[in-house]
Amino acid sequence: MASDSAADSARQLTARFWQALYDRDWDLVASFFGPASTYTDMCTPTDDVAVGPDQIVARLRLGLEPISGYDHQLLAVVAEDTTVVTEHTETWHWRTGESVVLPFVSVQETNGEQITRWSDYWDLQTLLGAAPAWWIDHIMVGWQTDGDSDTDA
Repeated sequence: MASDSAADSARQLTARFWQALYDRDWDLVASFFGPASTYTDMCTPTDDVAVGPDQIVARLRLGLEPISGYDHQLLAVVAEDTTVVTEHTETWHWRTGESVVLPFVSVQETNGEQITRWSDYWDLQTLLGAAPAWWIDHIMVGWQTDGDSDTDA
């Protein structure tokens, strides 16, 4: 029974996180992570890991802030003990008219209060094949800089 309780708690925590992310409430998003929490996209180099709330939010903002909107479709959620696996799609829209449907599998480990590890599995070529050149130039600056680049099309 304790495992079911932990799984329910983890599922609820990650559901609140996803809502904050899709609302682009960056302060609330940061609150879901501790100083040792990690986030990475598995399709990027293995050393490209954001650690702690500030780095995680910086990484998310780099790619998401310049898009004009995105839609989320939840397909499946599986929770076991303190780990939650979410299968979902995000449809990204850019202000210059481009859009892309990105299928994701997200694995999040929790400690009951925060997300301690988050790994996203998706296809980089799907995104790069649809994204406008100005957005690709913007993300190439990287999340570990101040992120200031010209995103005007």
